Amino acid sequence: MGQPLEKIRLSSAFLLRTALPPIESAEGRTVHQLRRIGKRIAIGLDGDLWLVLHLMIAGRLHWRNREAKLGGRNNLAAFDFPGGSLVITEAGAKRRASLHVLQGEEALAAIDPGGIEVFDCNLAAFKDALTVENRTLKRALTDPRIISGIGNAYSDEILHAARMSPITRTQKLSEAEWERLFAATKETLTLWMDRLNKEAQKSFPEKVTAFRADMAVHGRYQKPCPVCGEAIQRIRYADNETNYCARCQNGGELLADRSLSRLLKSDWPKTLDELEALKRK
Repeated sequence: MGQPLEKIRLSSAFLLRTALPPIESAEGRTVHQLRRIGKRIAIGLDGDLWLVLHLMIAGRLHWRNREAKLGGRNNLAAFDFPGGSLVITEAGAKRRASLHVLQGEEALAAIDPGGIEVFDCNLAAFKDALTVENRTLKRALTDPRIISGIGNAYSDEILHAARMSPITRTQKLSEAEWERLFAATKETLTLWMDRLNKEAQKSFPEKVTAFRADMAVHGRYQKPCPVCGEAIQRIRYADNETNYCARCQNGGELLADRSLSRLLKSDWPKTLDELEALKRK
């Protein structure tokens, strides 16, 4: 903040998704604002010019020495400032991270998916947003058109805190359940923002991950639930998985994992007791 962006260096042509304004027009301008738009990071420069980053799943930011070299296929770009370079990396073969150069608030608004901000709404607005369509809670919480900025990891944590199944339909909740879900959403996000901000005050966050040892369920398949001690379960689909506690969130009943239920068919265990019996065979 308050520093001039001296130079932008790109090593991947796939990162930049806009042609106008030209990216060179950002050089020499001072950073005056930082903003979150959904899951995007927006860097505001002089003249209402914006650099908007979406890191996706594997993208990361690093603070390195000024004019740090961009060797290696994972280094995508660097923003050079007087005191160092902000380097963008992305692991893996797929190139999903993106950079947009945008002019003005109208252009910024055009890339906003439109989801509500949890901390800017009340219970009624929260309920209205999630019940426009009869989605599962997991899908609704992770849809950026419904709620802004909640992803796979924190939706798992929210649903565990609320003691709700990820496949419960939004239009089936009682008023008491809506109150519990709304409270759990705000409390879970506040908890993790406080933790991560505290860590970031010590040094630039280099080990950024969606899998944290102190999470309740996300990324903790087969590990004990911190509340009841039962093994955490999962539902796998595409590149993601949902983690949950069958005892705390689904009355002890297992949710069908698409790949395993196809394999086991009628032998798929329906409860934790059946699962334990299957393991003993």
